Amino acid sequence: MSKIKKSLHTELGHSTPDKITVRGRDLPSEILGHFNLGDMAFLELTGRAPTPQQSVTFNAILVTLVEHGITPSALVARLTYAGAPESLQAAVAAGLCGLGSVFVGSTEGAARMLYQAIAAGSAPTQAPDVLARAIVADHRSRKEIVPGLGHPLHKPIDPRTPRLFQIAAENGLSGHYVALMQAVQSEAERVSGKSLPINATGAIGAIACEFGFPWRIIRGLGVMARAVGLVGHILEEIDDPMGVEIWQRVEREAGGPRQDG
Repeated sequence: MSKIKKSLHTELGHSTPDKITVRGRDLPSEILGHFNLGDMAFLELTGRAPTPQQSVTFNAILVTLVEHGITPSALVARLTYAGAPESLQAAVAAGLCGLGSVFVGSTEGAARMLYQAIAAGSAPTQAPDVLARAIVADHRSRKEIVPGLGHPLHKPIDPRTPRLFQIAAENGLSGHYVALMQAVQSEAERVSGKSLPINATGAIGAIACEFGFPWRIIRGLGVMARAVGLVGHILEEIDDPMGVEIWQRVEREAGGPRQDG
């Protein structure tokens, strides 16, 4: 008895010799000149155009994550380009490989944590402070950091966070998840006695939950955004390179006597 083959189908895009369709829209006439890059990303993910309020907020999320200086991902991209200048895309890909639970990809951890407390599309069953106590206690019992809190540089406030929350509130996208993230911060600071600001990825994780994006795809928002930034780093590396200098200095210093202690 032969197996029934799965039908192969995509709703995303299709091309014929004289037509390109994306999410049911004609690319040249209905998308080009009508959608900015953030709106196009929203269309890809949801199958619909964002409302003006959703557009402002979603674009703000993406713009936030484009650039953050010489981060590990930017450094890796520059060093990879120094070794393989014929492959710009490999350098960008190398940089994107470093987006994980510590850098940028922590949006996913924050969103997953919030969805575990308030299921997507559901109303909270308890007050934010009650849910926050359970979340923080659970992470402390497992000796795990609470995703979306704290930053090695931005203290006592990550300057991106209040602005993101302001934009979300102004555009009707500040609800249960934003309130819970803020309650989690208050509870974590209370029990630890430390300043633990909501970082940009925590804010983005909460706002992405307000949109209803599945937590498994939320890291992808950072991937989209940081790819733009890494291309910028590669262009700067072409015009004013530092990759070889970094490599040579590390080689010299790492091979010499220890300087610490």
